[in-house]
Amino acid sequence: MPELPEVETTCRGISPHILNKKVHQVIIRQPQLRWPVPDTLNTQLSGQPITKIYRQAKYLLLETPTGTLIIHLGMSGSLRIINDRQAAGKHDHIDFVFSDSLTLRFNDPRRFGAVLWTKAPVQTHPLLKQLGPEPLSAIFNGEHLYQKSRQRKKAVKTFIMDNHIVVGVGNIYANEALFKAGIHPARQAGRISQDRYQQLATEIKNVLTRAIEQGGTTLKDFVNEQGKPGYFQQSLSVYGRENQPCLQCGNALQMLKIGQRSSYFCKHCQR
Repeated sequence: MPELPEVETTCRGISPHILNKKVHQVIIRQPQLRWPVPDTLNTQLSGQPITKIYRQAKYLLLETPTGTLIIHLGMSGSLRIINDRQAAGKHDHIDFVFSDSLTLRFNDPRRFGAVLWTKAPVQTHPLLKQLGPEPLSAIFNGEHLYQKSRQRKKAVKTFIMDNHIVVGVGNIYANEALFKAGIHPARQAGRISQDRYQQLATEIKNVLTRAIEQGGTTLKDFVNEQGKPGYFQQSLSVYGRENQPCLQCGNALQMLKIGQRSSYFCKHCQR
């Protein structure tokens, strides 16, 4: 699944190509995604310039003077900038064709992604209004995590993956940040000190920033806007490395399921 760094990489990749350009046409080949694609999308967007492109959590937001396009890549979605003469493939569900003939193409084999439209202020949309702070923002810090964690018995890994607590810390990056902070992923969220949460918040920022700089994590379902994979997987310390030596102490890494997600850790370095 594309996580926050992959979505941010995509956002930064498509922006130079389509920002301030007018949409000429929207071609919908498959309207049945996670939610139905609005059948008025071509009418709503045609002739409208894209005035702002940004990311919130794992949502891509494309603003126009009349409303906002909300895109979620789901489990397997991707966006590519192509020439409008390039033939559509089996899973190329939507084309946003611009006045200069460049096309933003949405591809999603599993169809768990979403393409939605809202005329209302986007922050009032049901998908966005209850989200927690961005992990790379100034308001996200150890004190925030500490205050939100009081009396919480759930595992800290599950806690930091809750979008009501902080957005965009997916499974891969939660594993990595907890390892860097020396915190066992199954430890109760309410039993961690503020100092340790400050270290964890710092490591979440570091891990996500490094992943964005390196282009996202290479997973079989993700490609960036040019069809090239990201590179952060080469730098993973624990994720997917069960029984391999810990990079810090040399002991074998372990894996357990927390909230039905694979959790990788070192029992010697994390407590």
